[in-house]
Amino acid sequence: MEKKIRTLIVDDEELARIDLRHMLTDHSSIEIVGEASTIKEAKKAILELKPDVIFLDIEFPGESGFDLLNMIDESIKIVFITAFDEFAIRAFDVNACDYLLKPVSTKRLAQTIKKLEAGSLDLKHQDSVFSYDDQVFIAVNYKHYFIRVSSIIRIASEGKYPEILTTTKIKGLVKKSLQEWEKCLPEKRFIRIHRSTIINIEFVEKIVKDNISAYSVYMKGSEEKYQISRRYTSLLKKKIVL
Repeated sequence: MEKKIRTLIVDDEELARIDLRHMLTDHSSIEIVGEASTIKEAKKAILELKPDVIFLDIEFPGESGFDLLNMIDESIKIVFITAFDEFAIRAFDVNACDYLLKPVSTKRLAQTIKKLEAGSLDLKHQDSVFSYDDQVFIAVNYKHYFIRVSSIIRIASEGKYPEILTTTKIKGLVKKSLQEWEKCLPEKRFIRIHRSTIINIEFVEKIVKDNISAYSVYMKGSEEKYQISRRYTSLLKKKIVL
């Protein structure tokens, strides 16, 4: 017997829940175990019903669907649903696996369910490169933020987790490694200058020559000095005249 995918619908609009429920019932692999119209109801339903996947609206009156993320186990798949194009972002640092734009099309929903059935729906591990104007949704010091890629000044790693700094004064630890960030950031704007540092060349304030072959860089919005290792000096020279 085919194992059903236990599904919870979370949306404050009743008509939207009804429409989605009707579309989901056309798929034999889906078992709708419940619905919720508020974040409070959703929290209770998640604990009681233990769904495999949540179709989650983003915009709620006075709150956000993202408020649920800190209490959802990473084994639960999340499919964001939104009426706003600006929220159609690649979820980079949360356990989101897809997004659907309202009104949800039957064709697009079928694609999502097909991937759910195959267990291959996971945006987090895609190696797609962000564009400079993309928004990403990340956890910084356990709080979630939308940030534009263009606002990132630098990402530096001193320990297990890298620290991000943005023009919007967001500063703190992120889960993704420098290697993962390096794969996703647009290479025309970002460059690794050290094994522990990636910078946005748009925010380079000055480059200082420390000795015959060693350089350091100062970034706008930061008083810190970042060493440029010899390994990466030649790469930086191609983008910035030293």
